[in-house]
Amino acid sequence: MNSSNGFKQALCDGVLIFDGAMGTEIYKHDILTNRCFDELCLSEPNIIRTIHMAYCNAGADVLTTNSFGANRLTLNKFGLGERTQAINAAAVALACEVAGKADRPVYVAGSVGPILRESPHDDVLGALLEQVGAMIEAGVDALFFETLPTRESAENCAEAMKTWPNFPFVLSYRVFDDCESASGEPLVRLFAPLPKNTPMPVAWGMNCGMGPDALLTAIEHAVGLVGLPLIVQPNAGKPKEVSGRQLLFCTPDYLAGYAKRYLDLGVHGIGGCCGTTPAHIKEIAQRIKPLARHFYKVAATVMAPETQIKEATPFEHKSRLAWRLANGKWVTSVEIIPPRGYDLHETVQKTKTLHHHGVDAVNIPDGPRASSRLSPLITSQQIQRESQIEVILHFCCRDRNLIGMQADLLACAACEIHNILFVTGDPPKLGNYPFASGVFDMDSTGLCGVQKRLNQGIDLGGQPIDPQTHTAIGVGADPTALDLEREIRRFHQKIEAGAEFAITQPVFDLEALFRFLDRVAHLNVPVLAGIWPLASYRNAQFLRNEVPGVIVPDEVMERMAALTSKEDQRRVGIEIAREAIDQLRTRVAGVQISPPFGNVQTALAVIE
Repeated sequence: MNSSNGFKQALCDGVLIFDGAMGTEIYKHDILTNRCFDELCLSEPNIIRTIHMAYCNAGADVLTTNSFGANRLTLNKFGLGERTQAINAAAVALACEVAGKADRPVYVAGSVGPILRESPHDDVLGALLEQVGAMIEAGVDALFFETLPTRESAENCAEAMKTWPNFPFVLSYRVFDDCESASGEPLVRLFAPLPKNTPMPVAWGMNCGMGPDALLTAIEHAVGLVGLPLIVQPNAGKPKEVSGRQLLFCTPDYLAGYAKRYLDLGVHGIGGCCGTTPAHIKEIAQRIKPLARHFYKVAATVMAPETQIKEATPFEHKSRLAWRLANGKWVTSVEIIPPRGYDLHETVQKTKTLHHHGVDAVNIPDGPRASSRLSPLITSQQIQRESQIEVILHFCCRDRNLIGMQADLLACAACEIHNILFVTGDPPKLGNYPFASGVFDMDSTGLCGVQKRLNQGIDLGGQPIDPQTHTAIGVGADPTALDLEREIRRFHQKIEAGAEFAITQPVFDLEALFRFLDRVAHLNVPVLAGIWPLASYRNAQFLRNEVPGVIVPDEVMERMAALTSKEDQRRVGIEIAREAIDQLRTRVAGVQISPPFGNVQTALAVIE
């Protein structure tokens, strides 16, 4: 068992993975639905213990007690009202037992379901106080008032917490596809500030009522309304009728894909509700946990005596690319992905062609889409040596720990690779090696801080290095991010950490790009716009549906779909890219062209 303060701190500092449905798992143990599921904590403790263990082993950071209906008014219907205290105490004890044996901090949240007044004589507040008091006394870390149907029910729960004003609790609503409660209350009403002199929850939440896609829409609206962490727990979709049967098609992988999008919007807690299982939670944990770490905060605090810190080389003197960017010269770059094997002949020939046609730099991705390819560092070194064109090396945090990353950064300096674009990297689950471990000791912001220190002659441990590195520090940007405010905050953090230029995701929605540029113009950081010349309508569909951070507008899709031949589609894809460059040329420092399938002739057709 962990302290209640620990739960609040963990929720505020990062992202917690909550467990999934309890009732769904209980039913799998041949328990009839006319039984009181909460009472099983006393009569069938091994069932409840096994379910908690399954969720804990799946990666859940928070176990929710089997006490959703363990209040006196509901238990009275089963003739169990007098056992309210014992049932809640057992529910907490079982979850705490499992959490205490975990090899990491695991918190226990006391589940409190909605209590509806069915008679004028029902003492709802008294029932809340009794259940909450029993769980707090039993040692729960936090209280989770879940599936709340109305704003009034949330205020009743907050009223009950006046008895324990400093104990952490969460208010989580059941919201439906129209982003309203069952009684028609909109989110702005549900998440409005609580009455004065009422204890504040440590987080708001939304659970049940919706599947992953509908919940995404609700989150997009809710993040602008809540000033506290947000916890979301979707159902496993909606059942669909197939040959007379009701089936759920929300696979663990499907739900985990949406969990990544929830994370992008800034939620602090992700779990599952009705229909979700340990398999769903396992996929969510594997996909989310590597992305939710914030070790960069530790890395960025590494200090060294001021006498050891050297003055960094001015940006414009770090590389030819940096000089062009610093002096307002238009920059062109083309992305070339390293081969899957080790033969670099074709790759080098492509870059020689680009250099011959006046392209300023070549971008070398680092395991894009969590793929395994030839070392981007070796690829970059060979290109610069044989093609005489400067390289922008992508450097991701996924595959190395802190020691390995620093070693490779020093290797870049030794190989005279002076332009590095720092990215966090796609999780392994997205690639062909889903069971590989994602390291993610820090994110791209933290790496900017590390490289800035290396540029000042100080390594990660505060030890001096001589000579210092002279690296131009680049970062990625996503102008079409679902949560633009969060993306802009992160961009500011990257600049503060040491970033000196940026390259955007491929952009088709130019208005979104311009809005982003307007918001960051005061930072005076040169930005290269990512341009992807579409090869075909199918290529457009792939980008739209399967590449995170890329939004292809309807008008572009319609323009590509109107053509039948692949050659015509490729020609129009190039035209769309050229038109985009014409419109954005005065707003950015240059462009990075990402030609499909590594076709440099397509890239040159766009540039020339």
